[in-house]
Amino acid sequence: MYLASVISGGYRVVVQPYGALWRTMHKIIHSALNINAAKTYIPYQNFESEQMLYDLLEQPDEYKNHLRRYTYSVTSQVTFGYRAPSITDENLQQLFYCFQFFSDAMASTIAGLLNLYPILRSLPDFLLPIRRKTREFHKVELALYMKHWVTARNQIKSGTALPSFSYNLLKAQEEEKFSDEIACYISGTVLEAGSDTAASTLIGFVQAMVLFPEAQKKAQEEIDRVCGDRLPTMDDEFDMQYIRGCVKESLRWMPTLILGVPHAVIRDDEYLGYKIPKDAEVILNTWTIHCDANRYPNPRVFDPSRHADDLQTAAEAAANPDASKRDHFGFGGGRRLCPGLHVAERMLFLGIARMLWGFDIAPAVDGATGEPILPDPLKLVLGGIVHPAPFPAKITPRSEARARSIRDRWAADRARLDAEGQWREVPEGMKFHAYAPDKDKEKE
Repeated sequence: MYLASVISGGYRVVVQPYGALWRTMHKIIHSALNINAAKTYIPYQNFESEQMLYDLLEQPDEYKNHLRRYTYSVTSQVTFGYRAPSITDENLQQLFYCFQFFSDAMASTIAGLLNLYPILRSLPDFLLPIRRKTREFHKVELALYMKHWVTARNQIKSGTALPSFSYNLLKAQEEEKFSDEIACYISGTVLEAGSDTAASTLIGFVQAMVLFPEAQKKAQEEIDRVCGDRLPTMDDEFDMQYIRGCVKESLRWMPTLILGVPHAVIRDDEYLGYKIPKDAEVILNTWTIHCDANRYPNPRVFDPSRHADDLQTAAEAAANPDASKRDHFGFGGGRRLCPGLHVAERMLFLGIARMLWGFDIAPAVDGATGEPILPDPLKLVLGGIVHPAPFPAKITPRSEARARSIRDRWAADRARLDAEGQWREVPEGMKFHAYAPDKDKEKE
């Protein structure tokens, strides 16, 4: 991942070679995003999903933007303690611009050639203009992440910060004595990893509901049976196995990282007679695994019931030593397993359960022919992160009573915000975490 390292000045967690610095970064992220910490971020997820419902009610055609705002705002609060009140938020737009550049660069042909043939890296910049461009872009990205980090750090020191990952990060920096450049890339990596990937998964779920109405009907029947007219909460998760199946199936059916995150072999190895030299790049071909008909019968059918007997949480499944018992590989594998999967699992559950509680999702109708517009699920926007090609959907409230409930909830929620759309005070149920990675034993 040569270009990825150039773009991030060698600081991005995902491109760090296995070693002391990577272990420090990993411990810091784990200590603030483990299962116990993830549960305390639920108030942020509850609040942002309620705005998501209101936004979908008022502007259903803009569903993609609303889902992106939801996932970004949750992640920005978890990471830095600030929220994105709208899709036009400057911080949100800057992050998606930076991540799109990174994603496009990683998916480029030249990036692959530089990985396969390291000798090409010795070419001068005039023969390798993308390297010069990525070095310039690093300055833009560093400035963005540094702005977020310094703002959060100053708020923590002044006592005005909300609970967030940055609180742990500052404590770790004080103890481990690493630079602000490392700190801002640790926090920036968490922000980018949790924003666009989760949004792409939810957009894929909307497409699945357009194409597979029978799955939507079963999901809504379960929601109505368990919740009735009240909004679903995380307390309902293990009473709604079909919705849990929708989360698992969304991650399988439309994986955002179709080739996973490349790994490198740390020593010479051999597999089925093939010699694998130290430092060779190993690809997790997630798309092919997820489309394996032997593993998932009728793999291009969105079928949450295939997970009916799988009671594992995302972390339990991802850590299962028996790969045949993994629900999917959307969170990666090995040492590079996504450390934010606990937060992501809850964000997806609330997003899916609450969308289907409040709305029916159906194909848009062609105004000229009156025929439903059915998207092609194999038409994807490719890059480092993959998501469905743009498609219209018809999103309507399931009843006037639920539409009224959504409006009333958001009216009450808005009263808790200041003029800039930020929290007036720490949300109930939130707490700060102390950095203690060696003592923090994760309980699944």
